[in-house]
Amino acid sequence: QHIEMEQSKRRVRSDDDLISERTGSLGCVGWILVILSTIFVAVLFPITIWFCVKIVQEYERAVIFRLGRITDRKAKGPGIFFILPCTDSFVKVDLRTVSFDIPPQEILTKDSVTVSVDGVVYFRVSDPIASVANVINADFSTRLLAQTTLRNVLGTKNLAELLSDREGIAHSMQTNLDEATDHWGIKVERVEIKDVKLPHQLQRAMAAEAEAAREARAKVIAAEGEMNASRALKEASLVIAESPSALQLRYLQTLNTIAAEKNSTIIFPLPMDVMSHFMRK
Repeated sequence: QHIEMEQSKRRVRSDDDLISERTGSLGCVGWILVILSTIFVAVLFPITIWFCVKIVQEYERAVIFRLGRITDRKAKGPGIFFILPCTDSFVKVDLRTVSFDIPPQEILTKDSVTVSVDGVVYFRVSDPIASVANVINADFSTRLLAQTTLRNVLGTKNLAELLSDREGIAHSMQTNLDEATDHWGIKVERVEIKDVKLPHQLQRAMAAEAEAAREARAKVIAAEGEMNASRALKEASLVIAESPSALQLRYLQTLNTIAAEKNSTIIFPLPMDVMSHFMRK
């Protein structure tokens, strides 16, 4: 943690030094042009006021350039600000969160399985000056970097990790993207894996494997049920053998069950000892 704090401090110092270089002195000629522009604005004040006053929305910031140099370390806005019409120009930067879809990427996993993965990235501009001065197009650059980061991160995972640990993969992607785009003034807020598409042959193989596993579990459960039922019948037979009247009660209970179903035919079972008596005669 201490090392990370030192690195962040060095990064802040380097960014401050870079901004200081950009907001340095305009030079003699530059100040002459600024003075002339100010005099021009003052002379034609009723007209030039409409060219000097600019407005940015609550979710926007303005990065002002004066003769090609950034005028301040902090972007202007929201609200009203003033510029010199002849020497100043400005760039509006939107601070709202932007979301975009990562196109499906054909990726070879660590266990040599080809899959197609897509995702969603949410990011916003945290430093308007860096997003304008350090990269040509921060939005487009972040989109391209997200695609390559997705391929790099998923290339180190096997298929089982890819299917079961989407949250961990998304967090790893967010960390890598955030570190890479920090110099561009971009803050990656969230990364989500949308869909993982497997080849059809692999889908059929996995479905067959899952079906075989389910059938094996069903057979084991059925065998355990038969074993438990056999043990219960054995215990019941022992109880009936100890009490002859229990067999008669069981017989009457069976007749009651048959009569409740409104059957027209009722079978009366005869004890085997009675049948054996007639057979001997």
